[in-house]
Amino acid sequence: MIIKDIYNYREMIVSLVRKDLRGRYKGSVLGFLWTFVNPLLQLIVYSIVFSIIVKMGIDNFSMFLFVALVPWIFFSSCITSGSTVILQQQDLVKKIFFPREVLPVAYVTSSFINMLFSFIVIFVAIIVTNHGINPAALLFLPLIMLIEYILALGFSFVASAITVYFRDLEHILNNLSMAWMYLTPILYTQEMVPEQYKPLFNLNPMTPIIIAYRDILFYKRIPSLNTLIGASITGVVSLILGFILFNKLKKGFAEEM
Repeated sequence: MIIKDIYNYREMIVSLVRKDLRGRYKGSVLGFLWTFVNPLLQLIVYSIVFSIIVKMGIDNFSMFLFVALVPWIFFSSCITSGSTVILQQQDLVKKIFFPREVLPVAYVTSSFINMLFSFIVIFVAIIVTNHGINPAALLFLPLIMLIEYILALGFSFVASAITVYFRDLEHILNNLSMAWMYLTPILYTQEMVPEQYKPLFNLNPMTPIIIAYRDILFYKRIPSLNTLIGASITGVVSLILGFILFNKLKKGFAEEM
C-alpha cells in the first residue's frame, strides 16, 4: 500500500529531485558544471599525491582510489546530508499530506543522479589513461549501482527518521562516516586486511559493493558471484529494515518538529 502511495506521488519525487539538483550549486558561477569539476579536481589531486608524494605500491593508484571513492561519496552523502531531509522539509510535513517516504527517496535519487554524472569523469579518465574497459564486466555496473542505491535508501530511511527525534545524530553520522570510510576497502585492497579481522571487515555492508565497483572498473573483471550475492542480500535487508523503522517513526514527525 505504501509503495503504491509513493508511486502515486512520483511527480512530487521528480519535482524534489529537480529542485535538489538545481539547488546544489545555486548562486555559483559554474553552477551545475561543478558536478563534473569536483570529481575531476579530486582525480588530479589524488594523481599528484599518490604518484609523487605517497606511493602505495599499487599501479595507477589514483584510478584504483577514484573508482571506489565516487560510489563512497554517494553513499556517505545519503546517510549524512540525507539524515536531515525530513527536518529541512518540516513545513511540508506539517501542512501537507503525502507519503513521508517521498523525501528520502527524492534525496537519494538526486544524489544517485549526481554520482552518475561523476562517473562520466571516471570513464573519461579510463580512456585518457588507456586503462581499458572489459565490456563483459561493464554489463554488471548497472546492477551494482542499483544494489548500492537500494542500500543507501535503506540507511537514509533510518538516518532521516531517527534524526527527527535525536538531532545530534546528524553530527554523529558526520564523524561516523569518516571512520566508516577507513574501514571500507577504498584506500587499500581487501587482501591487506589482517586475517583475524576479515570476518569483522566483511560485515561492512559497503565492502562487497566497493569490491564489485573496483573489479568492474579497475581490474576489468566480472565480480564474483559471492560478492554480488552478499551485496544484494545486504542491500535488500537494509531497505526492508529501514522501511519498517521509518514507517513506525513517521507517525510522530509533525509533533516532534
